[in-house]
Amino acid sequence: MNRKLSITFALAIVGLSAASAVQAYDPDWKRGRVYYRMVCTACHETKGGAIAPSTKTKAEWAAYIQADKHAKGKESLKFYVSQKYRDSIKATNKAAAKFADVPEQELLEDIKAFVNKGAKDGDAPAKCS
Repeated sequence: MNRKLSITFALAIVGLSAASAVQAYDPDWKRGRVYYRMVCTACHETKGGAIAPSTKTKAEWAAYIQADKHAKGKESLKFYVSQKYRDSIKATNKAAAKFADVPEQELLEDIKAFVNKGAKDGDAPAKCS
């Protein structure tokens, strides 16, 4: 009985530690800015125009990211921060190469932090460049 209780207690501690590690990530809006400008903006400029963070409010960005729809719903937004995507463009894109090993969720959080800061109602509304 004591052994089962000890194992359960140990697993609970490991689970809480893992959850704390995930929640402890402090997004790096500067890294998000670099990726946004060098990957997102660079691609959008070739396809009809960049989308400045200041064109949307924080709530609109949050809804857009939450919806995970890119190209009018045809693609997943998360694909564009995936390691698979970064690997596919890193030969021609320095930001993709530089952040090739950054975990996808961290990079997405960084971008969220940047667009939140640069949103129309953010702390520092930002343009694309």
